[in-house]
Amino acid sequence: MKKRVKNVTFLLAGSLICLLTGCGNHTSCLPKELEKEEIKKDVIVTGPSLHDPQVIVAEDGTCYCYGSHMTAAVSEDLRKWKSFANGVTKANKIYDNLLEEPFEAFSFVGKNGEGGYSVWAPSVIYDKTTRKYLMYFCTTSSFIKSNIALATSEQIEGPYHYEKTILYSGFTKPDIAKTDFEEIMGGDKETRKRYVLSTGFNNQLWPNAIDPAAFYDEEDRMWMVYGSWSGGIFLLEIDPETGEPIHPQEDPATETDRYYGKRLIGGYHHPIEGPYIQYDADTGYYYLFLSYGNLQANGGYQIRVFRSDKVDGVYTDAAGQSLGIGGDLNAFADYGVKLMGNYTLPSLSVTYMAPGGQSVFYGKDGNLYIVYHQRYKQKGETHNVRVHRIVMNEDGWPCILPFATNGETLSETGYKQSDLTGTFYLLDHGLSVDAKVNEPAECTFKKGKIEGELTGSYEVEQGTNYITMKLGNAVYKGVMVEMTDEAGNDTFCISAVGENNHAIWGVHYLKKD
Repeated sequence: MKKRVKNVTFLLAGSLICLLTGCGNHTSCLPKELEKEEIKKDVIVTGPSLHDPQVIVAEDGTCYCYGSHMTAAVSEDLRKWKSFANGVTKANKIYDNLLEEPFEAFSFVGKNGEGGYSVWAPSVIYDKTTRKYLMYFCTTSSFIKSNIALATSEQIEGPYHYEKTILYSGFTKPDIAKTDFEEIMGGDKETRKRYVLSTGFNNQLWPNAIDPAAFYDEEDRMWMVYGSWSGGIFLLEIDPETGEPIHPQEDPATETDRYYGKRLIGGYHHPIEGPYIQYDADTGYYYLFLSYGNLQANGGYQIRVFRSDKVDGVYTDAAGQSLGIGGDLNAFADYGVKLMGNYTLPSLSVTYMAPGGQSVFYGKDGNLYIVYHQRYKQKGETHNVRVHRIVMNEDGWPCILPFATNGETLSETGYKQSDLTGTFYLLDHGLSVDAKVNEPAECTFKKGKIEGELTGSYEVEQGTNYITMKLGNAVYKGVMVEMTDEAGNDTFCISAVGENNHAIWGVHYLKKD
């Protein structure tokens, strides 16, 4: 049985606050709303560009963010980031030996199409056994020929020392000897035929060895989830003594391969990548965050989530669906809760496009956050790091708050039905994987009814931060929080997840007290 999500509000306390402030059960305790023409517009600039960001938090609470192309930055507040490494060059001291002879991390993949070296998607984790920081990263030269490598450091900020390459993909008969495949699997020709076809590597069934993400399960066992397009997303347990994969016994019934591990989702080269798994002790679930689509600004990139009560699955969405190799992969867009896609809101001075490459982490305040790279409309492929807070709804689904984190806190006294009165801008992130921009619908909330461009009803669980909305035939369960948006407006926000896998955001703009 799953745990009920921890409730941090108290009904009695909420009632007392309302009495003391003079707002009863039939009036709102919130400030008056802003008129539409009073809403300020702006966007925050967070600093450097880091693609595929992953954050590790130091003991003192400082956040270190590592990204593709040997980029790294540090932040104290999750809004402003200061770069301390950038670019695949020998002068970049994030590694001390990666770009030196014999270039071992590139001995299999070689150089990329531009004649340089590709170093992508690092994941840093503290190994509690060896007391070292482990950095898993990938080198690649094509959409299938890649490998995952391991580097270690005594310090969280590096330099990291390349140790070994631990997993390979995209090999063919002539170059399989450059990998560890036969060392793990043996030299049987019939076995090899499952992986290497006459046309090349079987990337419809087997993964592209990129996008690693290392994490601990509830029993402190270390795992690595990885994969991009190709044969899907796979999971391997990691030996903390060596940092290398523990190759499991093959089990076709559970889609478990001895070399690559267990397939969790995807296959047949569908656009699913950037996996990250986070265990939440309050809900008892493992959450598998993913990016769908193409990463370009108009490529439909977006953030999805599945969950499971076991680290190795089965991972399902809010509709109870899973997407293994036997699923309807041609309809992959219907699977997984779409937490965030392309969108705009009244107070944003730019349109946000293609969020993805995400990972999640607990900050020094104990709250859960998501970090991702954000592109923009009509700004080419420019991108920046952004961090939003995640709050679980009462059914244990993660709800991303609408604006970049700015020290917001959940109410200790909660809310009541009449607090939600006035104009709300409701944004449905939908399910499509395309360049469509999701725009907010202007609605009026009053006495449990939603009217305007969308119609439905809402119910606040009095004295808590929980809300349930019904729009059309779908029910959405979410959370409520007061935030300062990116233009400095005070707002009252809703973030909710539906049984239809849609995420809904609601923003109510407030006058200053």
